[in-house]
Amino acid sequence: MKALLSIKPEFAEKIFSGEKRFEFRKTCFKEDVRVVLVYVTMPVGKIVGEFKIDRIFAHDPSQLWEITKKFAGVTHDSFNEYFSGRDVGYAIKIKEARRYRVAKDPYVEEPNFIPPQSFRYLRSERYVSHQPSLALI
Repeated sequence: MKALLSIKPEFAEKIFSGEKRFEFRKTCFKEDVRVVLVYVTMPVGKIVGEFKIDRIFAHDPSQLWEITKKFAGVTHDSFNEYFSGRDVGYAIKIKEARRYRVAKDPYVEEPNFIPPQSFRYLRSERYVSHQPSLALI
């Protein structure tokens, strides 16, 4: 299965440059997601690429930081602020990140498109790697 994640522009850039090899989340997938499409939040507002998931870590934030700090792509302070008050945090380990040659405008492909607050599952049978369908569940 595939999912669409909303990611801030600065973090998306770090993912595609290889500097950020973990994407942090307060909640995570219940389904078996293998590929993530990256929707970059405004002002970009486009799906710019995708990545394969190596694995997902679920730990208390201090342990999660120890596992991910070398390629977190964020400062320890911002990490702590993001997970403040949480007993469990999630780190999606990125296996292969690929930027599309042409970013997809979801507002054109789906006129009623609403960016996911965190993530949204995609119907994999309607997905084509070079031209992702936004057929949402």
